[in-house]
Amino acid sequence: MKNLTILAYEWKHFVRSPFKILALLIFVVAGVYALHNGAGLYHEQMKEIENVQAKVEKENKETLAFYEAGKKGPESRPWVDVNNPYWAVWYASPTHFKVPSPAKVYSTGQAEQFGFYKKVSFWDTPYDADMAEEIANPERLQFGTLDFSFVMLYLLPLLLLILLYNIKGVEADSGILPLIYAQANSKNAWLASRIGFYVLITALTILGLMLYGALLTDVFSGGFALFGQFYIYLLLYLFFWSVVYFFVLKYGNNLLTNTMLMAGIWLLFTFIIPATVHQIVSVKHPVNLMTEWIDAQRDDRQSLFDQPDSVFQAMLIDMFPEIENSPILSDSLRVKRVMNRSASALANELTKNSIAPIEEANAAKNNLIKSTYFFNPVAFFQNQLNALSETHYSDYKDYRDEIQMLIDKQIAVMVTELWKDVEVDKATYLGYLEKISLDGQ
Repeated sequence: MKNLTILAYEWKHFVRSPFKILALLIFVVAGVYALHNGAGLYHEQMKEIENVQAKVEKENKETLAFYEAGKKGPESRPWVDVNNPYWAVWYASPTHFKVPSPAKVYSTGQAEQFGFYKKVSFWDTPYDADMAEEIANPERLQFGTLDFSFVMLYLLPLLLLILLYNIKGVEADSGILPLIYAQANSKNAWLASRIGFYVLITALTILGLMLYGALLTDVFSGGFALFGQFYIYLLLYLFFWSVVYFFVLKYGNNLLTNTMLMAGIWLLFTFIIPATVHQIVSVKHPVNLMTEWIDAQRDDRQSLFDQPDSVFQAMLIDMFPEIENSPILSDSLRVKRVMNRSASALANELTKNSIAPIEEANAAKNNLIKSTYFFNPVAFFQNQLNALSETHYSDYKDYRDEIQMLIDKQIAVMVTELWKDVEVDKATYLGYLEKISLDGQ
């Protein structure tokens, strides 16, 4: 029996099977709905970023106007003096964005659980209230969220099951399987050809959905590489399930047994194994209550501020040796004022020390999850898709690291300029804007 004959037979069987056509249509509808969810999130974030950028530009113009008009600051805040480095850096505080990738249409990952923009001041931390905790995609479904990667990872194998469940089983139950085998050149080739027909339909369906999604967020704006990587990963995932179902059908004896076994394997890989891994990880690495960070923000800071002036000043000089020869050291009142305004530098060090064990615990948890990839394929593919769409945990860790870098830069500029007794003018302020950016030196 030639392959083309098998494919032609399978096509007739498919178009005469309303159940399979309905399953494929439901899959397409779910995919389109998920793509619109992802695209909607992408466009909402881009719109919000544009609004915030416009607000930031307006605020910078207002600050520059103070220098041009010879004012110290807004009339409603008479204590503000933009000629002082403390307030100049405060008003120059950058707003840092995590600009979404157009590929978010395919995988929203953790995009709805973390902030994507932040006004960063020298009193901030990367773990402020606007940086939320992670919630897994299956849990987000309770709130009505469905993204394209979830459709692919959880519904794709179910669709394939529906398309393949009666292959060989019907022939075996009706007793004509020996006759078919007698006409086929190879049992495996006959089975692979029939499965391949549905794999081809599914692959084309995925391609169509991805092309539709690409139009929603202009995924091709950066070239075809990103689109191609996504599609390759989905084809590999499709191939994985095709091979699994092939062996089930090859060694299965009847329709009911094949269907039950395929359904059981789907449950095993998509729910039982991920849930078991999640439970093991939760036991070995419980939820971090961030007690170190909380203590650093509350008790440790208070202890720091209670230190004698001499100790406080020595700690500052240890961090910034260049201030040891400050021109204001002879004026005790000015030294006291400048030390108070430099307190954020020491508080920032406390925060960084408290964050280190949190990041180490998160890294250990992620490494444990990675070690399960060889028997937990859903987690592997989910993380790969999230990485491609820049919604992976590591992407938001990088975002937090960038926020910390901006905090460090602001503190360094503010403290050194305060102790140098710098009088800030418009040119100096513009220089601050450059220095405390990620690209600044």
